[in-house]
Amino acid sequence: MAARDAKFGIPEVKRGLVAGAGGLIRLPRRVPAGIAMELALTGDPLTAAEAHRLGLVNRLAEPGEALPGALELAGRIAANAPLAVATSKQVIIAQQDWDMAGAWQRQAALTGPVFRSADAQEGARAFAEKRPPQWSGR
Repeated sequence: MAARDAKFGIPEVKRGLVAGAGGLIRLPRRVPAGIAMELALTGDPLTAAEAHRLGLVNRLAEPGEALPGALELAGRIAANAPLAVATSKQVIIAQQDWDMAGAWQRQAALTGPVFRSADAQEGARAFAEKRPPQWSGR
C-alpha cells in the first residue's frame, strides 16, 4: 500500500554510496533487470503509480490514506486462520529457491500439518454451519 504521492528509490549513487543494504539484490528480483539497473545507476525515484505498475506496490491510496488502507488489509488477513496464513506466507517466500521437480513435495511437507489442523476442521464446520470461524491457531 502506498499513497499516490509517495516516491520510491535507491538514491545512494547520488551520495557517492552503493545500495548495499539489499536493494541491489532484491530489486532485480522484483522488476525487470533494466528498470532495476536504471534506478540503481541514476538514483532517480519511481512514482507510486510506476511502482504499482511494476508490482512493487500492491495498492494505491489517496495521500494520507495509506495507513488506514494498510490497517484494513491487515485486518482482513488477521481474520483468517493463523496457521494457514503463516504457512501460505512461508511457502510463497521459500518457493523462490525451489526447482519445480521438488516443489510439490516441499510444499506438501509444509502444508500437510495445516490440512490436519483443528483450524482446518473448524473452517469446514463453520462454512457448513454458515457462521464465522473461531480460530484456535492449532
